[in-house]
Amino acid sequence: MNRHSRRTILWLGFASLLATPLSFSAPAPALEKRDITMAVGGIGVLYYLPFAIAERRGYFRDEGLNVKIVDFPGGAKALQALVGGSADLVSGSFEHVLQMQAKGQPIQSIVTQGEIPGLALMVPRDKAASWRSPADLKGLKVGVSAPGSGTHLFLNALLAKANLKPDAVSAIGVGTGATAIAALESGQIDALVSVDPSLSVLERNGTGVAVVDTRKLSDTKAVYGGSYAAGSIYAKTDFIQKNPKTAQAVANAMVRALAWLKQASPQQIVAAVPPSFYGKNPAIYQQALVKSMPSYTADGVMTAEAARNVYQSLLASNPALRRVQPEHSYDNRFALKAAKQIAKP
Repeated sequence: MNRHSRRTILWLGFASLLATPLSFSAPAPALEKRDITMAVGGIGVLYYLPFAIAERRGYFRDEGLNVKIVDFPGGAKALQALVGGSADLVSGSFEHVLQMQAKGQPIQSIVTQGEIPGLALMVPRDKAASWRSPADLKGLKVGVSAPGSGTHLFLNALLAKANLKPDAVSAIGVGTGATAIAALESGQIDALVSVDPSLSVLERNGTGVAVVDTRKLSDTKAVYGGSYAAGSIYAKTDFIQKNPKTAQAVANAMVRALAWLKQASPQQIVAAVPPSFYGKNPAIYQQALVKSMPSYTADGVMTAEAARNVYQSLLASNPALRRVQPEHSYDNRFALKAAKQIAKP
């Protein structure tokens, strides 16, 4: 069965649940680890919305998990928490999984949240008319959420396509949300790589223009050649092997959140998240949601194409990845099992 057919069948299963609340059967009583810590690099950004929904709607709790969430200003810090042992799992960029494998540290993704990056390179409106290509970035100050984060890796991929090295620009950590918006609007930086809702706020303010926009499948294909694994849930391979029931419980909650997102309206999503996610601009947040919704997977399953495109993108600036086999960087067993549970009539 091809990927399209499988996902169509799973989606029909999801659709059959629209008239009733989404729910799983009672969780298995013998989780190896009920109390877990999950790190994330900006829980309020739409890149990680499925993770936020799983937490806000109580899906982790329904699986018998007590989840402590530690929120960092960027994905690189969340990764450090995992490597250092203060976090069990991370809601983070799939790029980090491959990078750590290149360093000989076995980490795997168990749920894929997005297959379109949802990132954009934005320049001030008065500079947009003269924009030609990423080669224009040479010598500029470019804002990213944090050095080494997914936004920084996206920037490096754009530079590589322009035959520029990462040090051709000054990458400056500006966080996400209000701090990123202020950095571009104040002139602290010359360009910004960020995610929604920050991108939509800058567009609504008339102060920023997206010149490369992977919230669109067309731009994602232009940059990467096809789908691209974005946000994921990852953990050390050793943790997954020692705690398979716990990993399955996490996957169940995440795939349930992805299924809910596919049938929820923007208004329902706004009602599900805390006001801190949208501040004084729920209307802008809803607009950003409409742009971001196509980026989320329906079933949390990684495709070979999405993983390979991330690998090829990173390889241009990190030759150490040649020793990595992309197909070993993810484990679809948990998402597939969770999706089958949801699809049952």
